[in-house]
Amino acid sequence: MALLTPLLLGFLAAFIGIIPPGLINMTAAKVNLKEGKKNALWFVAGAVLVIFFQVSLAVLFAQVIDNRPDVVTLLREVGFVIFSILTIYFLFIAKEPKAKKSKIKKSSKKSRFFLGMLLSGLNFFPIPYYVVVSVTLASYHLFAFEHNIIFTFVFGSVLGSFAALYSYIGFFGRIEKKTDYLMRNMNTIIGSITGLIAVGTLFNILNYYFG
Repeated sequence: MALLTPLLLGFLAAFIGIIPPGLINMTAAKVNLKEGKKNALWFVAGAVLVIFFQVSLAVLFAQVIDNRPDVVTLLREVGFVIFSILTIYFLFIAKEPKAKKSKIKKSSKKSRFFLGMLLSGLNFFPIPYYVVVSVTLASYHLFAFEHNIIFTFVFGSVLGSFAALYSYIGFFGRIEKKTDYLMRNMNTIIGSITGLIAVGTLFNILNYYFG
């Protein structure tokens, strides 16, 4: 039971982080449509392999940061500023994105595996994302920097990443019909999410200084 919590938290963190339409999951769906499920799964395997190392590295960074309360507070303040700027940008400045169609040439399983690794490696979002997630969970005593718990959390993140990417492969027919709607409202969705994070971060900062 003690290991079930970090497993589920890792799964949920990964699923929530990957499920919004993005380069990796949309590419997995397109590979599936153009080249079949096997090539798409090889692509996902390459992406998930890199995610495993990214999450592991992020948790190690978080462990170092967690031992420095002053650094944690500084990161919260910097995070509040960044998320506030992102909220203003996406809600009031950014232009409406337009969906673009791209062609994918049929390739070997090996090339798709390395393409998954490449696209996942070029995506630096998971590292700061999992640093913030693990530090936040630890602050609420839902996560501890112990070897077995860290491994379980990372394993859960890998499972969640695979599940999110596989959902794009398995159910892209339904997702594709909603892609235009999601793209038209993506700035509002992202801005709302960053706004909620900014408010939550501000609450933690005020609680630290005045709580």
